Amino acid sequence: MARLVLSLLLLCGCRNSCCLSSTAVQKEAAAQKEAAANDNSTVFTRILDGLLDGYDNRLRPGLGENVTEIKTDIFVTSFGPVSDTEMEYTIDVFFRQSWKDERLCFKGPMEMLPLNNLLASNIWTPDTFFLNGKKSIAHNMTTPNKLLRLQDDGTLLYTMRLTISAECPMQLEDFPMDAHACPLKFGSYAYPVSEVVYTWTKKAAESVVVAEDGSRLNQYLLIGQNAGTENIHTSRGQYTVMMAHFYLKRKIGYFVIQTYMPCFMTVILSQVSFWLNRESVPARTVFGVTTVLTMTTLSISARNSLPKVAYATAMDWFIAVCYAFVFSALIEFATVNYFTKRSWAWDGKKALEAQHPKKRDPMVLSKKPNNVCSAGVNYTPNFTKDVSIATISNTTSVQLRASETKAVDPKKTYNSVSKIDKMSRIVFPVLFGTFNLVYWATYLNREPVVKGVTST
Repeated sequence: MARLVLSLLLLCGCRNSCCLSSTAVQKEAAAQKEAAANDNSTVFTRILDGLLDGYDNRLRPGLGENVTEIKTDIFVTSFGPVSDTEMEYTIDVFFRQSWKDERLCFKGPMEMLPLNNLLASNIWTPDTFFLNGKKSIAHNMTTPNKLLRLQDDGTLLYTMRLTISAECPMQLEDFPMDAHACPLKFGSYAYPVSEVVYTWTKKAAESVVVAEDGSRLNQYLLIGQNAGTENIHTSRGQYTVMMAHFYLKRKIGYFVIQTYMPCFMTVILSQVSFWLNRESVPARTVFGVTTVLTMTTLSISARNSLPKVAYATAMDWFIAVCYAFVFSALIEFATVNYFTKRSWAWDGKKALEAQHPKKRDPMVLSKKPNNVCSAGVNYTPNFTKDVSIATISNTTSVQLRASETKAVDPKKTYNSVSKIDKMSRIVFPVLFGTFNLVYWATYLNREPVVKGVTST
């Protein structure tokens, strides 16, 4: 029994000693890690202090020896909106630059140092600027959105987040079936090609990437992008310009609803007047004047969303032709009304009297000589003859009235249709339909022309 108790006590003591030893080991490992971290921090601090000691950030790397090569690439996080009136677009990008500065080479436990953006103000950085940029913003919330990485061979990676408003020259002859190439140009502000050269990090097609959900466009469709380089010559020397083009295709749905359909319906409404009688002057006048004023309003409103260019766009040609059809319908009615005889149109009896002068009653003619003769000669009236004359006169008057009744034909004097109206009912719709076929077949089937694009 005593041996059993003794063995239990020995077992408990061994467990306690094991627990104490494991805890001590953990504490010792943590202390070693902390010491190593402190050592690393101390090492990196010493490395950075040594690198910046005597470093002159006013001088570019390789000054007087070789040309500094700046490798760049762009990742587009958001594209748009695009302003047609100002001919500019807005783009949000991660702009990356990489170059080698042999003065920053180091040896340490890590091959790459993730550095704070504050160090960027203590070293040389490229003087990159955007040639066609109107306004650029470097994001600073909550801290400056900049990234700096330093490799042991002196290669630096400098990334920043920018929002840029840049110019986008537009050729609007095909508006609203047009396409554009919006450029983004950047390069060195002060260093010519003999000192600083810009290149793409990868292939030109892979150095400009747009996020899948990066389009912020309502009227346009981003159909692709391309990159290239260009050398420009100035009085100060030759400079390298990096270019990225973003290809845009306009969506036509908005303009079909807002402009094309109202113009189409207005032209059809103007041609309804051809089916009204030419005597309906107030109705046809209202049709003509209202449609002309409507087309004038549509033409003015269609220009409000465009810059004041000196040439005609595709929409301007469509509106102009529609305006010509509407105005021609008004002129057609004026022509019909001019050739319409007002007396015929408004009073058929007057027209009939103009063609057939009124004949005098034979009874009056027969009575008048009798009255004249009775004044000078006395004779006994012959009642038989008088009755026969009265009968003849009555028969003649009845025949004349019957002929007048037959001659009056309301269809020939009221609700008459002009030959000009009959022709217009066929000619105007056929011409307008032909114009639409030619117009839409021309602009929808041809490839959009994008001017001013050069890439190498």
